[in-house]
Amino acid sequence: MSTLPILYSFRRCPYAMRARLALASAGVAVELREVVLRDKPAELIAASPKATVPVLVIGPQVIDESRDIMDWALAQNDPEGWRDMPAAGHDWIAQIDGPFKQALDRYKYETRYEGVIALDERAKAVDILQQVDAALRDSDWLFGARPCLADMATLTFVRQFAQVDRAWFDAQGWDGVKRWLDAFVTSERFAAIMGKYPKWQAGDAPTRFGP
Repeated sequence: MSTLPILYSFRRCPYAMRARLALASAGVAVELREVVLRDKPAELIAASPKATVPVLVIGPQVIDESRDIMDWALAQNDPEGWRDMPAAGHDWIAQIDGPFKQALDRYKYETRYEGVIALDERAKAVDILQQVDAALRDSDWLFGARPCLADMATLTFVRQFAQVDRAWFDAQGWDGVKRWLDAFVTSERFAAIMGKYPKWQAGDAPTRFGP
């Protein structure tokens, strides 16, 4: 186990989720260290001073951005062809990582931002989701019958958006987006990356994640 890359993660963080999704798809095993964000271990801070999850430590190399972890994992192995997508896939990821996530944070955590109106921010996020709803009524995934990086790098944030007010989300008329999200959250892959782990502390026996 000591030779495995180390992944500092937090189960419910959408950034950490997508990193775990890519590692699972690639079949890359890691030593998983579950972090409690209010009590971050010194080892995480030493590896990455910004101390946000996920962080992947591969010997002397440290990767502390979730998209970079996804890219690293898929560069090792991409058996499901996630990287095979049109340029529009990268544009979609940029929209979700940028304006959608900004609106989501201000919708979910309104009190953290001065002068923010949560429903205005929700409307901004809705405008982005509606861009793909029509296509998703006719397609299982964003670009066809199988998921690609554009799906798996963004669905964890769509899930987070839906969970803010699930009754409201379910009452909306975007059947394509809802079916897309449901296919993701009911999948075996999602279940596999959402296992519960105790808080990691130095000296704990290693926990293997992956094959």
